[in-house]
Amino acid sequence: MSQTAAAPQAASPPPTPAAALAPAPAPAPSYVDTPALLNRWQLIGMSVAIVFGILSALVQFSSWNADGRAADDTDQLVRIQNIQSSLFRADALATNAFLVGGLENTEQRGEYNREIKSVLSNIAAAANAQPADSHVLADLNKLVDDYTTSIAQARAINRQGFPVGAAYQTLASNKLRTEGVPMLTALVKANTDRADSAMGGQHPFWLLFIGIAALVGLFWLNRELGRAFRRRINKGLAFAAIVVLVVTLVSVAGAWIRASANDSLRSGKFHDAVASATARTAANDAKANESLRLIKRGSGAQNEADWGKDAALVEKNAPSRYLSDWHVYTAQHAQIVKLDDGNNWDGAVALATKVDKNDAFAKFDAHLAAEVDQARTSAIDDLESGRWLAVTLSALTLLLGVAAAIGVARGIGERRREFS
Repeated sequence: MSQTAAAPQAASPPPTPAAALAPAPAPAPSYVDTPALLNRWQLIGMSVAIVFGILSALVQFSSWNADGRAADDTDQLVRIQNIQSSLFRADALATNAFLVGGLENTEQRGEYNREIKSVLSNIAAAANAQPADSHVLADLNKLVDDYTTSIAQARAINRQGFPVGAAYQTLASNKLRTEGVPMLTALVKANTDRADSAMGGQHPFWLLFIGIAALVGLFWLNRELGRAFRRRINKGLAFAAIVVLVVTLVSVAGAWIRASANDSLRSGKFHDAVASATARTAANDAKANESLRLIKRGSGAQNEADWGKDAALVEKNAPSRYLSDWHVYTAQHAQIVKLDDGNNWDGAVALATKVDKNDAFAKFDAHLAAEVDQARTSAIDDLESGRWLAVTLSALTLLLGVAAAIGVARGIGERRREFS
């Protein structure tokens, strides 16, 4: 008998654990410490406002200080150029008086003494005004003492009719140029650079950048508050933003106006003062070279070449309204050269030393001296006139920065009261 095998039964699956059948627990809700968050936002907002006020005020105070330094540096530059002009004026008078021989013209000698006195007093004033120049000015003061001593010796010898006096006169004038000119040139350049740099001390773009950065910070903070409290605009932050915007626009406009005014000053009155002083120095150097040519009696070719260089500087830098007197003098110089080249040395000397109350060269020199003084005064007044605005805006900016910070605190305080 056959026996049918029973079919194997499939194994039953293992029972599902009860835990697997239960739904996954919901994540625990994240806890936000709103008071702490509000405190942090308040600290950020107030810091933005305070830092804005401090930085903007410092930039504006720096601009106020820069204009003050520019005025002082301009004054020092003109003072140095007056030293240079007066020194060469004195040399022009001394060399011209030497040609006369014997007793000099008392008015001419008196003017020489006044110019030397002006040089020495300006050297002392310049050393006190700018300590950075004091070392070079001390050397220049010694050079002037040596020069006046040599001129006095040349004058005494010349009065006795000894030819060696010409050597003393020539050596003194040459030393003035070889040693004094490099010192004065360095001083003029240093003070020109200082004045020019100080005039560029206005920073409207820095003020604009600080203002934009503060507005961005306040905008971000307002957005975060809006997300948390479903309010689009926070009144306190809006007030702070308006304060920052107005202060930024006013301070940038003020700095821009001052920067433009200083740029105009560079090419205007400041340039006029420097150019007129340069022309006056060159004119008196030319006059001295004219006399030195005659003192050397036929050996003054180099002095004539130097006269030509000086004349070119005068034509380039002197105000055109004064050049008519200069041209009268240059015509006279051409006549002196013609007489000297024609072996009429006495006639050349007589023309070169002619004393005339309407002397064209003396009028030209006086006009330039007055022009330098007027341009200097105008330039300094312009630089000083706008300083009150910068320092006033600097103080107001600091106060308004504090007001903006208080606005931030009040605005976030309102949200804190809503939460509580």
